[in-house]
Amino acid sequence: MTTLAVIDTHAMLWLASNQRKRLGRNAVRMIDRVERGHAALYLPTMTLVEIGEAAWRGRVHLEGGFDVWVDRVIATGRYHVVELTLAIVRRAETLHAIPERDDRLIAATAAEMDLPLITRDPAIAAAADVEAIW
Repeated sequence: MTTLAVIDTHAMLWLASNQRKRLGRNAVRMIDRVERGHAALYLPTMTLVEIGEAAWRGRVHLEGGFDVWVDRVIATGRYHVVELTLAIVRRAETLHAIPERDDRLIAATAAEMDLPLITRDPAIAAAADVEAIW
């Protein structure tokens, strides 16, 4: 089983808002491994942008607010932010089979890093030619 993966927005939102029941069985297994310190997850910049927006709009409550939440997540040493790079943007431009720009950028992040993607949408992972974990 993999020890590294990229996590998409829905999965991270559900994790952040204690809605683990919405996550797929394999996603929960991977996250459990991360929480035990046996694996790590990468957070694409777009995932953080979308979570910040969801918090601002009141769609999700993050204890202490977005900044405190992000700092807590990163401080675990198990979640690592992936900056949006030119290589990721270029990869995303080859993924227009994925209709939404944010999904393209998240999938491109996984593709550039050659890692599986924790996502409920296997079509996104397939379009980027990465393994989907759900």
